[in-house]
Amino acid sequence: MLIGGGLWPNPFDIYILRFNEGQEIPSHVDQVETGEHYRLNIILKEAEAGGEFICRTPIYENTRIKYFRSDISEHAVSKVTKGCRFVLSIGWVKNT
Repeated sequence: MLIGGGLWPNPFDIYILRFNEGQEIPSHVDQVETGEHYRLNIILKEAEAGGEFICRTPIYENTRIKYFRSDISEHAVSKVTKGCRFVLSIGWVKNT
């Protein structure tokens, strides 16, 4: 669910993501026409099983915080096999 976004000082978006049992995100990168796309994911609630964030080259990562360049770092979420997972996801494009 998109909860906010804007264009100043850089284009940004804010989502709350819910992953139900059986949901996953395949490995991908987020394309941008210009600039560098950064994303900060904060895990609000972990799934009981599955739903693991996988990122090839994170800038910073711990159990609750995932900070990465989504335009150049391949990333995915494994299938949630039990429970549900909630994530606050904030992304922005830094103009270069």
